[in-house]
Amino acid sequence: MYLEKRYEETRVAVMHDLIRAHPLATLVTQVTDGLDANHIPMIIDESPAPFGTLRGHIARANPLLNDMAANTEALAIFHGPQTYISPSWYVTKKETGRVAPTWNYAVVHAYGPLRLVEDAAWIRMQLEALTAHNESAFPEPWAVSDAPEDFVEKLIGAIVGFEMPVTRMTGKWKVSQNQPPRNRASVIENLNASGRPDASVMGALIEKAAK
Repeated sequence: MYLEKRYEETRVAVMHDLIRAHPLATLVTQVTDGLDANHIPMIIDESPAPFGTLRGHIARANPLLNDMAANTEALAIFHGPQTYISPSWYVTKKETGRVAPTWNYAVVHAYGPLRLVEDAAWIRMQLEALTAHNESAFPEPWAVSDAPEDFVEKLIGAIVGFEMPVTRMTGKWKVSQNQPPRNRASVIENLNASGRPDASVMGALIEKAAK
């Protein structure tokens, strides 16, 4: 990933927070005939330090189960807030005209080896943890134990767990750091007024990065 220093995020806690808020990862792996990408929700465990461990599961029918190259590094990409930034939002547009469109975004790249887990008890715990995390905001959260036991056992038999000890982690927060304060303030104002998905969240990221 191309990464200018001003956009680099090195705080592990901040990157972990993005993963928790946006748990659906693009998992890129080296397989026998090239690269493969799967889209898999994961949870992050903070241990071991400094980067923690990612955990998830895949269907037994997924070719990745048999095609994954042994002892090779995988890449999990977590996409956070993102939005188009119009050059018309810059105060300096009227003064110089030297402005261009761009895209603001926050992403985390996590690297590490994949270890497959067949143990049914481990898979159940992973399912329960993933479900609890994503149901926590609902007034009546659903739990794995709400389903009939025979149904849960069938589900568990159809999947394989995995964990990925993270050996390195890179964060990129491209949130208008290259703009002067008055342009940033105008971008935040226009984002908040737009009502578009992720707009107000991006506005908050721009404001926080400027401090």
